[in-house]
Amino acid sequence: MSKDTPFAKEEVMEEYLSSLLRDVEDPADVTARTAKLLEKATVELTPEVPEATPPPASPPVSEPVETEQEVAAEEVIAEVKASVEEKASVPPPGVPLKPLEERLDNAFQALFFEVAGLTLAVPLITLGGIHNLAKIGPLFGKPAWFMGVMLHREEKLSVVDTAQWVMPEKYDQTLADKLNYQYLIMLGDSSWGLASEKLVNTVTLNKDDVKWRQANAKRPWLAGMVKDKMCALLDVDELISMLNNGLGSKDQVL
Repeated sequence: MSKDTPFAKEEVMEEYLSSLLRDVEDPADVTARTAKLLEKATVELTPEVPEATPPPASPPVSEPVETEQEVAAEEVIAEVKASVEEKASVPPPGVPLKPLEERLDNAFQALFFEVAGLTLAVPLITLGGIHNLAKIGPLFGKPAWFMGVMLHREEKLSVVDTAQWVMPEKYDQTLADKLNYQYLIMLGDSSWGLASEKLVNTVTLNKDDVKWRQANAKRPWLAGMVKDKMCALLDVDELISMLNNGLGSKDQVL
């Protein structure tokens, strides 16, 4: 992660995610402590300015080849596609969902992806697939985090600006200009998709790998924090419910 992202150091990310999970501290205290960590991280990561060196000779023109990141992304997409048929059972409308911790097997696979320097994870059995992000048609009268509709095989997919939805308090024009969304991660059987900059990998996790949120926490979309990876584990079913109701990540669910 570069110093230009909202989370330049692991301790900053851990503090941010932990504050979301706690939901018991004074928000002003959390914000002040996170700001101090961000300032410290920026100072520690400020690079020395190297002496000017002549530019390297231009390499010979060659045929384009796939980068390691592109190859890795294709492998991740293939794994997700293979697991789409293994859907988790979802209760009918009106029946409250059990916590994600109770709905998953002890060992489960999760997809890791990145947005604006923040790594997010979702259980594979709750995904509906991954698409390359294509042309998006904006719609008026929608929340700011709603990017618009993308057509895929005559199906209309609703695209969420993930960075703006997950961390609206850190979202500004500078961050928006740096975003480079490339993929659309579909949520279950819904038409909702999360815009993603980078597909990291798929990993098999155990429930003990996750610091689960408390049952009375205010953010049902945040299932917990993957401790070793310093990333948020999303509850896709709760997330779909909030998006259907036009709610942002900090809006209260009635």
